[in-house]
Amino acid sequence: NVVRMYEKYKDEGFEIYGVSLDRSKEDWVAAIEKDQLTWKHVSDLQYFDSQAARLYNINAIPATVLIDPDGNIVAKNLRGPALEGKLSEIFGGA
Repeated sequence: NVVRMYEKYKDEGFEIYGVSLDRSKEDWVAAIEKDQLTWKHVSDLQYFDSQAARLYNINAIPATVLIDPDGNIVAKNLRGPALEGKLSEIFGGA
């Protein structure tokens, strides 16, 4: 669903910044390739001790945090139809 939503809305300004909570660089890179994830990715390879996980209170994966251009969190932990509905609302059903 995330890949599909990215393809649908990337030209409208939707960006994904993938933060991996992997422990192994090899596993992380393999997952990006396997799932054909074309957006930006980062990881400190610290699993749930990651600074990003602590900052955004991530305690399960996958997790999503939608952040507006001003840096405000507009939604968290949306998946499937809920993610699609929120993005449609934000981008006007593009």
